Amino acid sequence: MTTPQPSTRHRFVVLPDDDGRRLDQALAARVPDLSRRQARVLLELGGVFVDGARTKVAGRLVRKGMVVVANVGGGLRRATKEVGAAARAKDDAALPAYRVVFEDPDLVVVEKPSGLLTAPTPEGDRGTLAHSLGRALGPIFVVHRLDLETSGLLVFARTEAANRFLSELFRVHDLDREYVAVVAGAAAFEARDVDSPVVGKRALTRMTVIERIGDRATVVRCRLETGRTHQIRVHALAIGHPVLGDRRYGGPLPEGLSAPPRLCLHAARLGIRHPRSGEALSFDSPLAADLEGWLAAARTP
Repeated sequence: MTTPQPSTRHRFVVLPDDDGRRLDQALAARVPDLSRRQARVLLELGGVFVDGARTKVAGRLVRKGMVVVANVGGGLRRATKEVGAAARAKDDAALPAYRVVFEDPDLVVVEKPSGLLTAPTPEGDRGTLAHSLGRALGPIFVVHRLDLETSGLLVFARTEAANRFLSELFRVHDLDREYVAVVAGAAAFEARDVDSPVVGKRALTRMTVIERIGDRATVVRCRLETGRTHQIRVHALAIGHPVLGDRRYGGPLPEGLSAPPRLCLHAARLGIRHPRSGEALSFDSPLAADLEGWLAAARTP
């Protein structure tokens, strides 16, 4: 099961005694439990910022008063421990495979697997779907994201103009987004609108039951009318049926149900307008194989 790893942010100011020291040496001296080799790996991953700028040069000399931030988390733990281009290529080769659903000069639509980050984070700018697409296709613009454990459909822009257009669609929610979730317990409704704020902002999710697995779980289709962070997960918890496999908003596993392989959430439909032609584009993605296999077993009495 993919487990999101917590990240620790270490911030320090370069002291007079460290003036003129190599950056990797300063990191090893000031970040607890970080060796010089690990510092160099973290730098190659892009998890270090100097005076607010992402920095990858281990031999850069630091100066008194510089502010250094090291983000140590799952990215470093997952990385090959060696230093250099070959090690980072090995990391890239080990990433879960994605599938391109649609591609043209303006945009690319991709099925993201669970366990693959969408885009750069403070921990690094490698090992992400955006990074892989950029290496294959050239410049890529991140329009929206899926959580690490969530699978399904994502659109990326390939030009600045397309990025502006698609970002506006997401901002005003002039698009169609549906997810499939497996939640705990037997939902008593066939269809329900959950209109409840998320982090103080209005959020509306339209839920429709697809299937009940006895009294243990319910498969629901969730249509987003707004796009708040973790909206479906928060709303599922709010109505007493948390998404199964959710370590942040979930609850105890229902009796008689085996643990799911990961968060039971899949971005199943994406409908947008093309940034150049205005044509309506719609894409559907079947439930990911790991969740489908787990559901098949769960249906067995």
